[in-house]
Amino acid sequence: MTQAHTLLLQPIESYKNERPDPFCPGCGHTFILNHLDAALTKLQLDPRQVVLVSDIGCVGLSDQYFTTNAFHGLHGRSVAYATGIKLANPDLKVIVLMGDGGTGIGGTHIINAARRNVGVTVLVFNNFNFGMTGGEHSVTTPAGYVTASTRTGNLEGPLDVCASVAVNGAGYVYRGTSFDKDLPDRMAEAISYDGFSLLDIWELCTAYFVVNNDFGRKEMMGMLDGLGMQAGLIQRREVQEYARNLHKQAGFVAGKPALPIRGIEPQFSANLDRKFHLIIAGSAGAKVRSAAKAVGYAGVLSGLWATQSDDYPTTVKSGHSISEIVFSPEEIRYTGIAKPDALVLLSQDGLGKVRHHLARMTPDDVVITTPEFESLQTKARVVVLRPREGGVRITRTNRSLIVTAAALRLLDLFPITALEESICRFQGRFADENLPVVEASAGLLD
Repeated sequence: MTQAHTLLLQPIESYKNERPDPFCPGCGHTFILNHLDAALTKLQLDPRQVVLVSDIGCVGLSDQYFTTNAFHGLHGRSVAYATGIKLANPDLKVIVLMGDGGTGIGGTHIINAARRNVGVTVLVFNNFNFGMTGGEHSVTTPAGYVTASTRTGNLEGPLDVCASVAVNGAGYVYRGTSFDKDLPDRMAEAISYDGFSLLDIWELCTAYFVVNNDFGRKEMMGMLDGLGMQAGLIQRREVQEYARNLHKQAGFVAGKPALPIRGIEPQFSANLDRKFHLIIAGSAGAKVRSAAKAVGYAGVLSGLWATQSDDYPTTVKSGHSISEIVFSPEEIRYTGIAKPDALVLLSQDGLGKVRHHLARMTPDDVVITTPEFESLQTKARVVVLRPREGGVRITRTNRSLIVTAAALRLLDLFPITALEESICRFQGRFADENLPVVEASAGLLD
């Protein structure tokens, strides 16, 4: 029998190890950690099933003093980490230890965990200032109080942490102080609650806030009354815990595709016996990706495997638009393109993004483009399509499809009828507009 198994057969007298707490004399953190130890001892949880999650600040030192699992991360992100841990294993008891500084920095994480009712317990060690970095004001510092960053008095009103999470759906919400004798019981309730729970625990920072404001236990209790913030159990509601509900939902769809599978039966024959890399380089907003998608489906209709990878700026309709298409008679395991076999060059925007490919291309490769790039510097063979000589009019909206369709005719990877069928099947109301473009592409090769 292992030591861990032996431990679980005996009552656990304390979840803290023998290391002394590192906090300043009189710091409320020590009292709160002792209360947490008492709560865990009351619950007799398996230490291996408990995870303490902390971030930066004085309270961030706390997790190393407990004989449980622990995770320590960036300032304000502890609730985000805790959410991930709980989603990975809903059976764990995940307890967040964070200060009012981290609460302000990671407020969005707290609100969303409350809104979703993720089953983590958040203990806010609220001493109204950033104690680790010199006593600067935080989001919970009341108006008028002196801190290292508000020497003439804080001008901001304090954030009501409890009201914020309660109005956004938190399951269990409590406000108390580090001096409350029943705090271990409230912590035990919150940890046992199957949902999101938060305890806003007011305490003293003896290094800074107490000194700067002549502030003690009596003054803190008076401040609680003066601010009109509710104390005690503020909200308890029974709602489904998110992590367990998510795992339950995942069980219903396990092994099923996220989207319906639409089988595509080959209708044409391809002329490829190897992997072929095609790049279409044009401008954003000029339907480069739409043309590439039609070409990719045409390859599938011809019995090939096909992949498409797109690159375009966040502005979507300005700048470059690059589509990389890989065709292969065998399953494609790697979709990157180190060097294209063929490159369709449509615009200056596209040229700016594919110069490195042009430098790698060999005489066995081909670039298919229009007269403005006739003097292109590359070792690849350059085929210039001349629309005026062919009596074909190229516009911004048809350029990508008409030049790419002409390129497919030249490359002879599969029948051009496969592209026409692809447009009919997968472009819906745009088929009547695009089919004549594909037909007109033949004129570019005359």
